Amino acid sequence: MIPREIAQARERRMLEPYALFSGDSRGRRHDEPDDEFRTCWQRDRDRVIHSTAFRRLEYKTQVFANHEGDYYRTRLTHSLEVAQIARSVAHALGLNEGFVECLSLAHDLGHPPFGHAGGEALHAKMADHGGFEHNVQGLRIVDRLEQRYPDFPGLNLTFEVREAILKHGPTGPDAKSPEFTPMRPPALETQLVDLADFAAYQHHDLDDGLRSGMLQLEPMAREVKLVGEALAAARERHPAAQGRTLHRLVVGSVVKRSIVDLIRTSGARLADAAPADSDAARALRGLIAFSPEIAAAQDELHDWLFTHFYRHGHVVRMMEKAKRLLSEMFDVYVDAPELLPQNFQEWVEREGTHRAVCDYLAGMTDRFAEKDWRDLFFPSGR
Repeated sequence: MIPREIAQARERRMLEPYALFSGDSRGRRHDEPDDEFRTCWQRDRDRVIHSTAFRRLEYKTQVFANHEGDYYRTRLTHSLEVAQIARSVAHALGLNEGFVECLSLAHDLGHPPFGHAGGEALHAKMADHGGFEHNVQGLRIVDRLEQRYPDFPGLNLTFEVREAILKHGPTGPDAKSPEFTPMRPPALETQLVDLADFAAYQHHDLDDGLRSGMLQLEPMAREVKLVGEALAAARERHPAAQGRTLHRLVVGSVVKRSIVDLIRTSGARLADAAPADSDAARALRGLIAFSPEIAAAQDELHDWLFTHFYRHGHVVRMMEKAKRLLSEMFDVYVDAPELLPQNFQEWVEREGTHRAVCDYLAGMTDRFAEKDWRDLFFPSGR
């Protein structure tokens, strides 16, 4: 057998029957010969990693804008952390690690500059033109906007990865597309990446909030159960720890507890349900889940972060500036599309002015958006 077939046979031996199997993929939009050495999802992963959109994630906001510090998370480091958590849980549960790695790396490709604030600004401007949603934008990127191959547009990813990009997170199974079945629950691997995403951003935002000084450990510990228990355990085991060392111990403990709970709870539910295959598993909701106790504790942590971090005056100030920046640029380019780069002027003819401008702005990094705004509005600009 060739190496790809060996890998597929290994999946059949080692994964659970309810996992996704690369040999069962529904294929690609444009026909291509199979790769000799890689499974279809390993190939998809490599295409994502080498895409322009993936490299841009290095300079796209998670919470802090890129210029605010070298150590804060970006969309790129967030995606890597999601992949690390998702692969660990997939390995423990007998799910397809190659698939969850690919989706983890691709799940935020559609995010515009300046995080959710950028998405809100673009959605407001596109309200009468189809709206803006980052999962839908992610699918546009991998299907059409990336231009790397002479024989087809986009990255030509497999049906399963494309469906998972669209149905990831808040959009979920309600995602409307003639190609994907609306209301069909996503595969277990997609559900797993959703929860890995949630765990990753909560915990690294906790870490970044502590590092920035916007959050203080002691007040949090008094009101947030997960943090309080982690702090007590850290002080018991390492009484001399303080400062950043103590912060790392607490954050690490919170992350580990959540991941262990996710593995144990999901493993028990899968064992009880024993779905025969991936399609049967889709129909059984709640198989991949945190326990009720940890889910409630996660919600408590999220509420604290929302009030004291995401709505902190410094963060809100930056996000409001970002909204104005993108909104002003959007209006200029809609009124004068001849100011767009040549390839996007051609895109106007195919997609219409508003969607072409939205695609252009959504693809920007934070720092490029700031530079382009200065070029548009300052007399000394281009």
